[in-house]
Amino acid sequence: MWSLETLGRVRLSRHFWMREFLYSEIGNIHRVPNIPDLPDLAVERGRAFCETLLDPLEETFGRVFVRSGYRSAELNAFGNAHGLNCARNDYPLECHIWDLPDVPVAGASVVIPWFADRYAQGRDWRDLAWWIHDHLDYSEIWFFPRLCAFNLVWRPVPQRRIDSYIAPRGTLLRSGAEPDEHPERRRARYADFPPFRGISNPA
Repeated sequence: MWSLETLGRVRLSRHFWMREFLYSEIGNIHRVPNIPDLPDLAVERGRAFCETLLDPLEETFGRVFVRSGYRSAELNAFGNAHGLNCARNDYPLECHIWDLPDVPVAGASVVIPWFADRYAQGRDWRDLAWWIHDHLDYSEIWFFPRLCAFNLVWRPVPQRRIDSYIAPRGTLLRSGAEPDEHPERRRARYADFPPFRGISNPA
């Protein structure tokens, strides 16, 4: 039997603990619990997500800010029903509910402060999108205008899809498709990025 205190102290990876994914403004304001129905499954998928995707980001760019992490099915359904920017629970690309038995997925909306500072000065979000595509085994990415936050998703069988609400809006890369940009041009976009996994706190 899990206690909420014990669950929050579970270390998912080198840099991340479960507690930071359980915080929810929606849950706090509306008093809807954000507690997994199946904690062991949420932890298992959260570990795969953090080890595969978030740890390499943090080791390369420094601190990764979790904007919206895990959501219980109850909380996500409440957010969807009340227009609080939560997709419906059965939406195929919903990534925040980590413990649906038949939907092997884990994801979060995150911000990389290192890149957010450059984005605020006019940097193209696609520079980061192509860096992630060329370095990480992601499933889906959705970019959002504020702070260049993005939903980053892990699945055991990645879909490799990139979409954005930032101009140019729409789908940058469809599942199973090859990038339109030549690899050399993609690499030129992020030539000034820190070395992959090279430093934890880039200048």
